[in-house]
Amino acid sequence: MALGKYSRVDGRKSSSGYCSTVTIVVFVALCLVGLWMMTSSSVVPGQTTDVSQENKSQERTSVTEINAESKNDATSNEETNAASEDEGKQKQFEDNPGDLPEDATKGDSNVNANQVEKNDVPEETEKTTEEKPEEKLGDEKKDEVEDKGDGSKGDLEDGEKSKVDGESEAGETKENSLDSEKKSEEDIVKPDGEKEDGQIEEKVEKEKDEKSENDSTEKKDKTSEVFPSGAQSELSDETTTENGSFSTQAAESKNEKEAQKSSESEEQSKYSWKLCKTTAGPDYIPCLDNLQAIRKLSSTKHYEHRERHCPENPPTCLVPLPEGYQRPIEWPTSREKIWYHNVPHTKLAEIKGHQNWVKVSGEYLTFPGGGTQFKHGALHYIDFIQQSVPDIAWGKRSRVVLDVGCGVASFGGFLFDRDVLTMSLAPKDEHEAQVQFALERGIPAISAVMGTSRLPYPGRVFDIVHCARCRVPWHIEGGKLLLELNRLLRPGGFFVWSATPIYQKLPEDVEIWEAMKKLTKAMCWEVVSITKDRVNGVGVAVYRKPMTNECYEQRSKSDPPLCQESDDPNAAWNVPLQACMHKIPVASTERGSQFPEQWPERVGKAPYWLSNTEVGVYGKPAPEDFVADYEHWKRVVKNSYLKGLGIDWSNVRNVMDMRAVYGGLAAAMRELNIWVMNVVNIDAPDTLPVVYERGLFGIYHDWCESFSTYPRSYDLLHADHLFSKIKKKCNMMALVAEVDRILRPEGKIIVRDNVEVISELEAIFKSMQWDIRMAYSKDKEGLLCAKKTSWRPKEEEEVKYAIA
Repeated sequence: MALGKYSRVDGRKSSSGYCSTVTIVVFVALCLVGLWMMTSSSVVPGQTTDVSQENKSQERTSVTEINAESKNDATSNEETNAASEDEGKQKQFEDNPGDLPEDATKGDSNVNANQVEKNDVPEETEKTTEEKPEEKLGDEKKDEVEDKGDGSKGDLEDGEKSKVDGESEAGETKENSLDSEKKSEEDIVKPDGEKEDGQIEEKVEKEKDEKSENDSTEKKDKTSEVFPSGAQSELSDETTTENGSFSTQAAESKNEKEAQKSSESEEQSKYSWKLCKTTAGPDYIPCLDNLQAIRKLSSTKHYEHRERHCPENPPTCLVPLPEGYQRPIEWPTSREKIWYHNVPHTKLAEIKGHQNWVKVSGEYLTFPGGGTQFKHGALHYIDFIQQSVPDIAWGKRSRVVLDVGCGVASFGGFLFDRDVLTMSLAPKDEHEAQVQFALERGIPAISAVMGTSRLPYPGRVFDIVHCARCRVPWHIEGGKLLLELNRLLRPGGFFVWSATPIYQKLPEDVEIWEAMKKLTKAMCWEVVSITKDRVNGVGVAVYRKPMTNECYEQRSKSDPPLCQESDDPNAAWNVPLQACMHKIPVASTERGSQFPEQWPERVGKAPYWLSNTEVGVYGKPAPEDFVADYEHWKRVVKNSYLKGLGIDWSNVRNVMDMRAVYGGLAAAMRELNIWVMNVVNIDAPDTLPVVYERGLFGIYHDWCESFSTYPRSYDLLHADHLFSKIKKKCNMMALVAEVDRILRPEGKIIVRDNVEVISELEAIFKSMQWDIRMAYSKDKEGLLCAKKTSWRPKEEEEVKYAIA
């Protein structure tokens, strides 16, 4: 029955066989056409399809990448040609997109655009056991593209750059080229327009000879891509995974990388680190904790034991971290509270808690904004001072302030709200960790004392000097300490003094007040205002320094005496204090004869006393030198530091320029929510008065010694050709240890120097387990950005003469 049934069905099919056959043929034909179309579309760049066969997937991936790579190369060539027609010249390390590739920098989030592109690329398929002719052809094409991507494109852009540089050098005068003069100062070889420039790598290369195309391809495996793009990143991935196509190249690269690792290991083995073992522990300051020198002091009545006494051989050990240390709270929240474990000291809270200096609140230390003389808040006190003397004009006429005996620096911290920059100072441990509290809060401060030597600032630079019950005996020994403030104060500047002798009638206060009235009159200081703040219950006296010598000449008695003509008021490094006054400059070309322009106009203008007849640091007439320096740093900050180094500037507050010249870097960064300590080396041209004249601040220092600050004070350090200079005069490893001491964990350092120093520093930082964020080299010059980590060595080294 079944057979008969099927026979009947077949019989029915036979009656309509012709139609059925045509239908099937058409259907099959359509399927074949559709399959052909799908197969053809799978090789179009930019499209992805799911195909089960492994060998077909490999073939499509190869073709897709080759097409995409070729397209990127063509686009890059067009962009390079267009860039060569742009006007202007490229400054060294100005870091345009060609100078700083995306993969040469690491953002704080550790995610960049290049990484996202790589994550979006499908993983490669496994290699097949046999090479088909089509795959071999594809491999040859990929080799060609690889060479082109690593050599041709970089060569083209470098060639265009060299052409621009060459044209700039030919048509540019010395007066208009800060960078070329700066390179001359540092014995830098200028690009000749023909050498291959701009090699950007994770490791700075030292070879001077030109590399062949094979060397360039080989170098690609051991470094980041020069100009990464989507397809080029994919191609780079293939060359480093050792699939069948690049077996020979991979083997060569593997050998080279192993050789480099071996060399790198040998280099790092040169540097061994130990932990500083001192009773000061995590708060160790070498020049202020030198027990051997302090024991030899014949007297301490002038606070000699709080002055700098640096060890003959600076320590090269690393300072430990406080237990439980964590990243500081960001500004401005940090002004009100900080992590307790970062500065785990409570003594000051116990002593000064009733005056609203600092309080302990759970895991935080809080700062209500008070002080001994302004228990009800610093802002009220600040505004009260201006109401008493409107000419003070915070943030306009008065921009740079020195706060003596600053406590936890709440006065300076709230003056930021009035656009005022304050240099706060107090002796180490006079009140436990007061300066350390200030720095942790994000307020500028240094550990210093008015003892036997001048403070490390030039003469006539501060617009205002402030002392709120700072307990300094101004009137004793001929007024020697008050005369030091007179040296620092600008002619026409104000001295603001709020202390008990002004408003209390105790016998000691009355005696001090009478002595101060006599001394300030003899110094020709004008009493501008004596008022009482009813809210805080304190009195404030404001004095003004004269702007002429008329009063000095009319005094019946030369006491205090005028200083010798040979006495330089700017000499401040280890210079003993003297009880004398310097004359007021009167010539219109002398610094101090006029008060600076109001802020912010003063920041960008060359000071009136810079003369065209004087040669600046870079060889131009001084005013032109100033302008060129400012323009240079504005370009570098805008094009490189803010964009190209992967720094999250919201985490940066305390900044130090370790080799400031005119303060150009600080001026270029003034719109950021930061402050910059400009350091002028004692053996460098004395440009610190220029820094102050433009409404910024800084300090003199010798980097062969430790800096007068607590460990972990700064978020970012900037060193422009500093290490190469220090290397010639003292122990560079001690400077590296000092950098580690004053830089916070997760803090960054930007180093600009010659390639030899950059390469050496990179190896040193790696031995300290720092994260190398970016390394760049060009024409024997280098740029290095590194981030300090929380790594500390386990082995300890006892520091003989350190105390708490």
